[in-house]
Amino acid sequence: MIKQITTQQIRPGMYVHKLDCSWLDHPFARNSFLIKDMDDVRKLRGVKLSQILIDTEKGLDVDVRIATQASDPQPEETVEKEVKCPKDRQKRISVAEERQRACAVKQEAERVITGIMADIKLGKRIDAERVSPVVEHMMGSVFRNEDALLGLTRLRQMDKYTFEHSVSVSVLLIAFAKQLGLEESIIRDLGIGGLLHDIGKMRVPDKILNKPGRLNDEEFAVIREHVNLGHSLVDGVETISATALEVVTQHHERIDGSGYPCKLHGDETGLYGKMAAVVDVYDAITSDRVYHKGQLPSVVLKRMMEWSGSHFDPKLVQHFIQCVGIYPVGSVVALESERLAIVVQSPEEGLLEPLVNMVYDLRKRRFITPRLLDLANQPEGEKDRILRLESAESYGIRPEVFMQ
Repeated sequence: MIKQITTQQIRPGMYVHKLDCSWLDHPFARNSFLIKDMDDVRKLRGVKLSQILIDTEKGLDVDVRIATQASDPQPEETVEKEVKCPKDRQKRISVAEERQRACAVKQEAERVITGIMADIKLGKRIDAERVSPVVEHMMGSVFRNEDALLGLTRLRQMDKYTFEHSVSVSVLLIAFAKQLGLEESIIRDLGIGGLLHDIGKMRVPDKILNKPGRLNDEEFAVIREHVNLGHSLVDGVETISATALEVVTQHHERIDGSGYPCKLHGDETGLYGKMAAVVDVYDAITSDRVYHKGQLPSVVLKRMMEWSGSHFDPKLVQHFIQCVGIYPVGSVVALESERLAIVVQSPEEGLLEPLVNMVYDLRKRRFITPRLLDLANQPEGEKDRILRLESAESYGIRPEVFMQ
């Protein structure tokens, strides 16, 4: 589709259909071309044109704006009031119904991305035909009930971080995009971008990539090159869209210009790059790694709220909180009734009353027969509520056992 936009709306990934001026009046080799980076954007804005024609079938469209606009970020205690809950496109099935399919989808995704990364290490090209089907399956699971697959992505092994992180980022981006109400074609491309976002790390030396400790400045400079390496690996694959490419190239950018590799400011980073930045940081900090113990999701979300306006788009952070919930699936929570419970499904309305599985008596300090409790629809006379998040390890609880 050919669309007319202003020069202020142009961004990397768009395809210029035609420049309405002589080729002598602009610095590009052709009048039709893909806008590759911010350098191209600056050059275009320097051409004396008030409007420009783009082809949305060959490149990105104008940013899809979020339908539900949230207020400026507020302290953590007011997040519930500020983030609105949009209606899902379809009524979801239960987590229990989706769990088995979600498990198979996760295993398939890990197998595919592990194979692709192994191929890259051997110098082979990305086989995009292997990526699309698995992303379709992830989308299907998320649309039936995102909590099943999101809960499974929290079950990780430190020695498989790079592979499992890629799958988790893909699932989170799909769920995030669904929550924002983006078109399914965009959601699919975001899922592909998430699965491949760290593909450039396969060209980073293993001794740096798998170092069991903090990187020094020289090593960090090498690891940061994974974005450019990823761009070179993905850019030449015709079936991978500009949307997916934006995820690969912009997931480490920050809106204050402190990110890398291009130090983009504000809207120089596209919507999809901003979404990827939020998702990538959330998953990285909540995950256990060789040199880093994963933090509780609530702690990470609070920190990300504090970073809003400097690192992340504030409205996107609030929508992401609505996506994963203040109490994400798989979290261990302490109830007012002095029992511990596992969050097994996020609430359809609001953020504070998920479906939980009560498994432990804090007074008697022992496990109890598991019992499901929907905090949003409690039996008459029972008004339990969540007091705080707890560490599963402190009580020897394995959340996955109680999420079946």
